[in-house]
Amino acid sequence: MKWIGRIFGFLLLLIVVIIVSLFFLPADRIARIAAEQIKAQTGRDVTITGDVAMTIWPVLGVSAGGIEVGNADWSRQGAMFTAQNAAIGIDAAALLTGEIKITNIEAASPTIRLESRKDGRASWVFTDASGDAVIATETTPEREAQAFSIQHLSVTDATLIYDAEGSDLVSYSGVDLALDWPERLGAADIVATLRPAGQDVAVSARIDSFAGFIAGQVQPFAATISTNGGTAGLSGRGSTAGDVAGKLDLNLTSTDAFARSLGLSGADLPRGLGRTIKMKTDLTLTSDRRLSLREMAADLGGNQISGAADISLNGVPQVNAQLVAGALDLTGATESEGGSASGSGSQSAGSGWSKTRIDASGLASFNGEIGLRATSVDLGTFKLGQTRTLIRNDRSRAVFELREVQAYDGTLSGEFVMNNRSGLSVGGKIFASSIAMQKLLKDAASVERFTGQGDFEMSFLASGSSVDAIMKSLSGKGAMKMGQGTIEGIDLDSLLRSGQGSGGTTVFNSLGATWTMDGGNLRNSDLLFALTNYEARGKGRVGLGAQDIDYLITPAALRANKGKGLAIPVAIKGPWANPRILPDFEAAIDLNFSEKREEAEQKAKDALRSKVEESLGVKTEDGQSVEDAAKDKIEDKLKKQFFKLFD
Repeated sequence: MKWIGRIFGFLLLLIVVIIVSLFFLPADRIARIAAEQIKAQTGRDVTITGDVAMTIWPVLGVSAGGIEVGNADWSRQGAMFTAQNAAIGIDAAALLTGEIKITNIEAASPTIRLESRKDGRASWVFTDASGDAVIATETTPEREAQAFSIQHLSVTDATLIYDAEGSDLVSYSGVDLALDWPERLGAADIVATLRPAGQDVAVSARIDSFAGFIAGQVQPFAATISTNGGTAGLSGRGSTAGDVAGKLDLNLTSTDAFARSLGLSGADLPRGLGRTIKMKTDLTLTSDRRLSLREMAADLGGNQISGAADISLNGVPQVNAQLVAGALDLTGATESEGGSASGSGSQSAGSGWSKTRIDASGLASFNGEIGLRATSVDLGTFKLGQTRTLIRNDRSRAVFELREVQAYDGTLSGEFVMNNRSGLSVGGKIFASSIAMQKLLKDAASVERFTGQGDFEMSFLASGSSVDAIMKSLSGKGAMKMGQGTIEGIDLDSLLRSGQGSGGTTVFNSLGATWTMDGGNLRNSDLLFALTNYEARGKGRVGLGAQDIDYLITPAALRANKGKGLAIPVAIKGPWANPRILPDFEAAIDLNFSEKREEAEQKAKDALRSKVEESLGVKTEDGQSVEDAAKDKIEDKLKKQFFKLFD
């Protein structure tokens, strides 16, 4: 028991000596030694300014009114670390042997400047005073490894500035950062809170062998970013030079909110096209900012996409991707604020096209090519089947090349162009083969009267900031040719026989037409239906913008009227939703009974002439009118009366 008492007495005395020694150790000398060791370990100048004082609790060490750690000699941003108030913790046991070990650094409202260059240089990669790489993890025959670690680093209300050559300067203020690195050769845990847009963005990471990581070596890591718009997680291997390989896991409940939380411009994406995102992919990022995505599987809010992509992140992203989708719903791209697709039949047939402004700013977000295969594509107005297309985008001008598209029981080819370089415009060339016209016209114009298969081609151009403006500015031309088909709602046979043509169905053998478009109006003058006993010709206007029609169809019974034919024009006028179909009997008389009308008119004239001659007592000569005969008779009478004056 006596020896135990002596041991405790000795330890108590030792503690007293240490405490007394620390009280009399000049604080500025400790600060100077600490600064010299930091410079020796990092190769950076360290300046401690302001009042320097000893601290016993909670950190054994010194506090300084100001501290500045220099940047790399090639830096252009100034000091890497500056703080007005800082505390440096000292390892007390090492202090007794004359060695200063930094166990803790705390700083309030510091400014941290980080820089990287395309050649791989990074300002956070240190060298020692001799210029050799620092933070060695192994000993070498030439020199013994130096022990360096910061067991705990804590900064509050920091300003973080990051300058990556070739990219915009990034600056965050109000950053809280904590680093726990208890073992020099062990892992480090990092927890940070950033507020790029005033909202908390939580960042957490664990990096194995942190000493090797900050020396530029590739090390395993796992990191997560959490915002009120969702989370992004990445686990794999990486280095401070910017080389990363691992698995990316995105779960964004609002892509717009996620982007805004990071201080980026909003991303109000259409429904089904990334408004929400769940994605997993193998990611590789190189130090020259080239991103590779493999085994990608994404849910963009109802649309399932898989595939691979290569993206260059130097400036405007340059994308080369191959994507595969199932049933692709793109109705959200033209969805109105009310929730219905602007091109849907229910809206177009009654209330006109949508006047909601189309946001085409996304065309400026990337350049490159995206190949897409889908089992079906719903465009709102139009429905496509198996689709293989290539999207080429160059400075806000996107070309959708239709390489293989099944639609309306036929096939489509051609291209569709969206150009937003100086206001939105659309155009293209479409070629169709064996298209079911009833299905197409139902989707395009809510017209279900025509059936049959047809081939057509069309080129078009339009501009405007809404579907309504685009449809009212359509220009272009086209041609159509159909085989056998029907016109429902009009019975030409009944019309020609009885004058009543509403209801019933007309069967035709062929149909052909060409047309031009200007100002949203389609005009045609050579429509021809060919039937067994009849033919029908048409001309007029179809208002694609106004959704109305003013068209004249003239069916003719080829064998009627003693083989001369019998035609009754039919006028179709009014809105698409409820057009009026009226036979034009006056025009029918002009077309079919012109000779009989002239004969009847001549008989009426002859009867009138005879009556006038009888009343006036005149008789006309051949080719002489009744008026002239009356004038001649009056003139003769006047002459006779005049000559009587000389009798």
